[in-house]
Amino acid sequence: MLIRERLNHKRPIFSFEFFPPKTTKGQEALWRSLESLSALSPDFVSVTYGAGGSTRARTLEVVTRIKRELGIEPVAHLTCVGATRDELRRKVGELGDRGIFNILAIRGDPPRGKADFVATEGGLKYAAELVALIRDEGDFCVGAACYPEVHTEAADAASDLRHLKAKVDAGADYLITQLFFDNELYRRFVRSATAIGIDVPIIAGVMPVTNYQQIDRFSRMCGASIPAVLRERMRTIEDDPQEVFWAGVMYAAHQCRALLEPGMPEPFVRPQTGAPGIHFYTLNRSPATRAIFEILRLARSASL
Repeated sequence: MLIRERLNHKRPIFSFEFFPPKTTKGQEALWRSLESLSALSPDFVSVTYGAGGSTRARTLEVVTRIKRELGIEPVAHLTCVGATRDELRRKVGELGDRGIFNILAIRGDPPRGKADFVATEGGLKYAAELVALIRDEGDFCVGAACYPEVHTEAADAASDLRHLKAKVDAGADYLITQLFFDNELYRRFVRSATAIGIDVPIIAGVMPVTNYQQIDRFSRMCGASIPAVLRERMRTIEDDPQEVFWAGVMYAAHQCRALLEPGMPEPFVRPQTGAPGIHFYTLNRSPATRAIFEILRLARSASL
């Protein structure tokens, strides 16, 4: 099923993001996580797309196996990095040939060691161009990324929103946010996006904090801020991995519940009053996401 159709018939939706591992051991660990999380019946699973050729090949292998063996709808990431237009068209065609019709279109980060993104000769410079290319290749559902705290390369929030509007105008069916830890940032961002005419669903990206040092590095790299209350809590328990795990799970569960429950100020994600879905950045691990699901399930049962 195309993700846009799922969003039209079901709210909220839940999805997980994984990256294709580089080693056989990593591949085995990834598949264990996928099998574990498949029991939660996610609406889709996305697989990232690296800058290197071998990682890209694994993305195709992983999404094909997910669809064939687990029966979960996969979303293949695709980037502009290191590819010409013709190469990108061939990749889209190969995905279609394997029955993969959901693609997340991302410009991509500069290759390792490069400070700035430079388009490949004969390639694409912007994600909006990639969205348009994919839509021209057939009946694909195309998602795109967005940034509640502004893309690290954007001059300001206004220019970042203009680039986002270009993606939607090019044919993006839905958006997934970069990870964030403060729900007010998401609410403010959705209001701003709605105000300039962005009317596609904006799925909230959430990452449970299970390793404070790792998340701190990752957040600084992608421009996501960590609220003082969460930062201080993690600092007091950072030497106790089990405490860090459960503190991160509880924070993310509370964050998700607040995002999904009605009562948020309008204008918001129409026609719903809560986020249309949650996209979990799993870092290829399943325990935290499973725990959050159980907490949300129990909270919903208790409120009925």
